[in-house]
Amino acid sequence: MDHRHVLRALSGLLIVLFVAMISSTVVSVALPQIIGSLDGTQSQYTWVVTATLLASTASTPIWGKLADLFSKKLLLQIAIGLFVVSSVACGFAQSTEQLIAFRAVQGLGMGALQVLVQVIIAAMISPKERGRYNGYLGGVMAVATVGGPLLGGFITDASWLGWRWCFFIAVPFTLLASVMLARTLHLVEVRRPDTKVDYLGASLIAAGVSLLLLWVTFVGDDFDWISWQSGLMVGGSAVILGAAVLVEGRVKEPVVPLHVVRRRDPALAIVASLAVGMAMFGGAVFLGQYFQIGRGYSPTEAGLLTIPLMAGVLVSSTVAGRLVSQTGKVKPFIVAGVVVLALGFLGLSFIDHETSLVMVSLGMLGVGVGVGMSMQNLVLVLQNTVPLSEIGAASGAITFFRSLGGTMGVSVLGAVLAHQVSTKITDGLAKLGIDPAASGSGGSTLNVAAMPPQVQEVVRAAYGDATGHIFLISAGIAVIGVIASLFLTPTKLRDSVDL
Repeated sequence: MDHRHVLRALSGLLIVLFVAMISSTVVSVALPQIIGSLDGTQSQYTWVVTATLLASTASTPIWGKLADLFSKKLLLQIAIGLFVVSSVACGFAQSTEQLIAFRAVQGLGMGALQVLVQVIIAAMISPKERGRYNGYLGGVMAVATVGGPLLGGFITDASWLGWRWCFFIAVPFTLLASVMLARTLHLVEVRRPDTKVDYLGASLIAAGVSLLLLWVTFVGDDFDWISWQSGLMVGGSAVILGAAVLVEGRVKEPVVPLHVVRRRDPALAIVASLAVGMAMFGGAVFLGQYFQIGRGYSPTEAGLLTIPLMAGVLVSSTVAGRLVSQTGKVKPFIVAGVVVLALGFLGLSFIDHETSLVMVSLGMLGVGVGVGMSMQNLVLVLQNTVPLSEIGAASGAITFFRSLGGTMGVSVLGAVLAHQVSTKITDGLAKLGIDPAASGSGGSTLNVAAMPPQVQEVVRAAYGDATGHIFLISAGIAVIGVIASLFLTPTKLRDSVDL
């Protein structure tokens, strides 16, 4: 496809990517209000995010593999339909349990949209030229991440809309993208009817990861770290994932191609993506909660306060994408990005409920710049090493591990935050001579507005002070990404679509 036709098709793909991204960022700022209005708990707050990421993570390799076997355009249209239906269902949810279930279905559509857009772009554009178009991708992702919190805050604060429209708002954009792609996207499809999808391997991977995340959620509260429940869940997860590795090594068409994962650069790119995903998703998810519950700002104000994070992603992804296309080199930008990411989280680890907003903004800016420089370029490293016939499985693999890192990050950091908050609230109320059970707080609800003023102060201070701890963990995780990226081979991106 020439540049003009690529841009026409790309416009529809960018809208799809925008919708998939904004469906998370719109909800992120509104989530404290949503969980408060549905009388949810901190654990349920975490699982509204985790359910989406888990479903997206588990299904991503399957969508990537299906893209190698069947029509990429048809798969994208199916994913759009799934996403629209689940978004409407989320908007009508009447309890946190329903919302978590519908968000899991929405995660299936989100995972498909994100990986299929990358696969289709890889089928149209060579890796070296892709750096320029990755700038467009980064820009759209940044607009979604900048505009999402602002839009989510406005919708939540508007009395004539309300938080349910955070889910409904994606529907018209998605339908518009579907019409545009039907008219502009024309790919030469190579059918391979003799191949099979490895559903067993995908099911084992999903089951093993789900069991591990359930353990992370409940350990420390419902049972001890060293207990028969921990042994059963961790041991069971290890056995299931071990079986998944055996299956992936033997089947003809594995969901996660081990021969790709075993190579040096793809393996390092996957490790770095795992760390970046874990740090970024895990850290950024709780910023909206920090500003609203820890600092007392409204959803709209919380959206405005996250602009440094999103602006960092926008500028760095666009500039780095252009420079990658001009030079053909990708490693220097990845290394620099992951280093800045780690430093940004390190700065955020010092925040509490009284920290200057300037210091918080500088930390968020560092995180945004780091994500923008590293995330898409790590995908590029992997895509540069595989032939066109494996581009779907390879893209699905790295997206899978990045989402897996994000899912684990949200679960682990959410569990740490819940434990820290519960302890701090109990101690704070005890100093005031208030029984946590009688006060209606103790970390059991996020409906802060319904609490007495004295209790509100204790809860806000607890959330504000506890958030710094999870950012310190995120900084440590990002260091793993720094180490992995340093060992990447300095190579030039190829000019051809296929090897």
